[in-house]
Amino acid sequence: MDEVRENRKKVTVAGMGYVGLSLAVVLSRKCSVTVVDTDRERVEGFRQGKIGFADPQIRDFLADHETDITAAPATDEAYRDADFVFVAVPTNYDESTGGFDTSSVEEVIQAALARNEDSTIVIRSTIPVGFTARMREKFHTDRIVFSPEFLRESRALEDSLRPSRIVIGDRDHRGEEVRDLLLASIETGNVPALLTGCEAAEAIKLLSHTYLAMRVAFFNEVDTLAEDRGLNAGEIIDGMGLDPRIGAEYNNPSFGYGGYCLPKDVKQTAAAFDGKAGDLIRAIPGANRGRMEHITDQILDAGPKTVGIYRINFKAGSGNAWESAVVKIMEALMEEGIRVIIYEPSLEADSFRGAQVIDDLDDFCRQADIIAANRMSEELKDYREKVYTRDLYGEN
Repeated sequence: MDEVRENRKKVTVAGMGYVGLSLAVVLSRKCSVTVVDTDRERVEGFRQGKIGFADPQIRDFLADHETDITAAPATDEAYRDADFVFVAVPTNYDESTGGFDTSSVEEVIQAALARNEDSTIVIRSTIPVGFTARMREKFHTDRIVFSPEFLRESRALEDSLRPSRIVIGDRDHRGEEVRDLLLASIETGNVPALLTGCEAAEAIKLLSHTYLAMRVAFFNEVDTLAEDRGLNAGEIIDGMGLDPRIGAEYNNPSFGYGGYCLPKDVKQTAAAFDGKAGDLIRAIPGANRGRMEHITDQILDAGPKTVGIYRINFKAGSGNAWESAVVKIMEALMEEGIRVIIYEPSLEADSFRGAQVIDDLDDFCRQADIIAANRMSEELKDYREKVYTRDLYGEN
């Protein structure tokens, strides 16, 4: 076993979120992987079998399989012997600058280049169009490649092992090496692998998320129209979906899109137009806000004194309330003087943003006049008459 590991490619993955760890698991099937993070508690937690976020697939895989993965603090030395350095650190949207904060990506690139003269640096973090080219120019190197991930939160390992496509923003030999490494590491065959220019790859990632957000917003507006007119939204959406150009996927109405990726990526895509055209894309966040206002109004019109919020995460199966539409609706209701209570098993607290958290489902349901549920659940069936949801298909 030691001899096999000695002959393996050495990979360092910077960032221990769901993007970094799912990638590390996949690459460890063919490579010796070191995962690094600036958060030493997260590193130590990983060594003790904790991943620090809600993803049962990654957690269970690491518990049930022997993997060639070690965790280390993010020091310059962590990059010294790597053949490939994958960068999977956060790039939050900075409202003050109107773009992504890419400083953490640049720090990893700088550290890797300083310690290693041969490694290929592969950016997995979502970045603005033109960022890779700027980094190549700034550091006078062609060793920087962009290869976007297309992962669903809580399904990151599944999407990493069986990706819909692989995109590499480099048409040269380095891009081919990254492509071959990823293809050799995944479980499924016949995956489309596209070599493009770096800016095209950056645009593919941003525009893919922007299209998904637009689709969510569109079908939410279809549902709003149906609700306002007393129409059957399911009949309308089913009829539309029979057109193969539209299809039946990703059409389920919700309280609005949220999460870590879609909101910030839509804003970054809009910023890429630099004020020229882009009217449709710039309208998407406004449509999403309008949907949340509609849902809030519908709940208020029912005249409840106490509204129960069933799960606050932005979608079913997620452990993330980041930019959650449900949370924003909850806050809007509280501003109107409505008492709000929350049922969210993942919360280990008595309150959340001023709302009481109740950990007993039956008690929660009894206290609520209306139960707002972004997604319906079997455990609410005994209280169905209280539930307000726009979930038509029982899926995200």
